[in-house]
Amino acid sequence: MELISQQTKKTMEGCKERARSAGLRFEDETLEYVVTNRDMLELSPKIMIPTLYDYWVHDVEVLREKGKYELYPSNPFETVINTRPAISFYNDNNPDWLNVMIFYHVLAHIDFFQNNLYFRHTWDYDLTGQALADKRLIARLRSEHGRWVDYVIEFARGIDNLVDFHAELSTLHRAKENRNPRLDFFFDVFLQQLRPVSTSEYMKQVEAYNQACREIGELGERSFFANVVRKYPEFEAAYDKYQAEKGHKKSDLLQFLIDHSPMLNTEENLWMKSVLQIVRSTSVYFQPQIRTKIMNEGWASYWHETLFLQDDRISGHEIPFARVNASVTAMPRVGLNPYALGMRLFYFIEEAANRGCYTHDYRRLKDMEQKRHYDKKLGKGREYIFDVRENYSDFTLINSFVDQDFVDHNKLFVAGRRLNEERMTWQYYVKSRRAEDYQQMLFDSLYHPPKIVIDKEKSREGLYLNHLLEGKPLVPEYIANTMLGIEFLWGGAVSLETSEAEVKAVEKGEEEPQEIKWSRVCYLMKERKLERTVL
Repeated sequence: MELISQQTKKTMEGCKERARSAGLRFEDETLEYVVTNRDMLELSPKIMIPTLYDYWVHDVEVLREKGKYELYPSNPFETVINTRPAISFYNDNNPDWLNVMIFYHVLAHIDFFQNNLYFRHTWDYDLTGQALADKRLIARLRSEHGRWVDYVIEFARGIDNLVDFHAELSTLHRAKENRNPRLDFFFDVFLQQLRPVSTSEYMKQVEAYNQACREIGELGERSFFANVVRKYPEFEAAYDKYQAEKGHKKSDLLQFLIDHSPMLNTEENLWMKSVLQIVRSTSVYFQPQIRTKIMNEGWASYWHETLFLQDDRISGHEIPFARVNASVTAMPRVGLNPYALGMRLFYFIEEAANRGCYTHDYRRLKDMEQKRHYDKKLGKGREYIFDVRENYSDFTLINSFVDQDFVDHNKLFVAGRRLNEERMTWQYYVKSRRAEDYQQMLFDSLYHPPKIVIDKEKSREGLYLNHLLEGKPLVPEYIANTMLGIEFLWGGAVSLETSEAEVKAVEKGEEEPQEIKWSRVCYLMKERKLERTVL
């Protein structure tokens, strides 16, 4: 692994200028390395972070990837990580013209990392530096505690998908405001949840507040709340209760164990909390990447195609570019390619925004022919997709923009399969072309960890976990080992309440179960023995 040559770095800086002129925003400093396929295989298990702590699973994954590479050799073109400065790796087999295209792809990734709000908790520190400090700490702990360090890492990584990323995002780097918190409570909670009012009444209250501030200035807010208390005598008591409840911060399972585990808080086991905190912070750091996979890759694919087609260095390489670009962004008939889907979504959103299709006038149209020819020539498509890049995740992008127009425009469908009894093979067919079905297929493919909360009322005789069912059961074969790890970290019995599905037998030739009946069960892990009880 070595830094790219000065000539290639000059090419990269030229790509930066063109990308910035097109509207992309990113920091000046970047690091680029040339790597071999072997380097790629060895870095991949560490999420391409060379300084990440050592763990035996990484070695196993390297051996597995090397075995796959021997059977199916391939050359990954690049990879980029969200660090300060951003670091990208390029395969040593890439020709110069391909690196130009890849530079645009990488710069769009960096723009996404540094401007999408789901990454805002990663903007203020360098992960590679923090990872190196964590690696040194774990190496020191290994020299003192031996194999127990790896046990703690393994048990922590078994539940590191349960970190409450959205709660973390809502508290980290929140803008500091001088606004009275009573004002936020009154308009955001009291009038919307505790004492719901009509829209007209809500707007009257907003206008009353604005008028009081205009007429009296700094004393306007005090006058406004005096009127609020007269109209809603229960307001003060509700606000005090809200503030008291707000003080009890909800925590995910890993953070709860760090804060409250009797075993971890003993003098001889305090070192384990450092290991858990490293695993948790690393997981929180990478949560947005798995939640924005379609957007991130689609954004990068949109820009590498847009910018490289305008670059004079494409001259003479049009055919190989078309071949490489098609291999990356082709839409499969069965399955999902995040590069292809995301790129088509951004092109579609840009065109629709240019025509004014996200206005109230367009949404009021019922006639499909009028919709097809609707065009206000607003020319705001590029501005609109930059707003989407900043504020959306995969779920909100799909929920907002995968509609019937998009599905029809790209000739998309949900594929089903059925058994050909004569040949005893599965046949694929077009199951649905409805946007709702295609949207649901995309939702099912998204990352969605289980929602598990700590039931403090039932945790008096041990840790009691409650799995809130969201349509997907836990994977049964993982329950025993995961609960064994939680029991070790908690230092006592652990209960897990969850839902299990009873599926009606599938008829011959059908592809989906007809009925699912859910029942609540409780697993108890005590003294490394697992018991199951139907509730």
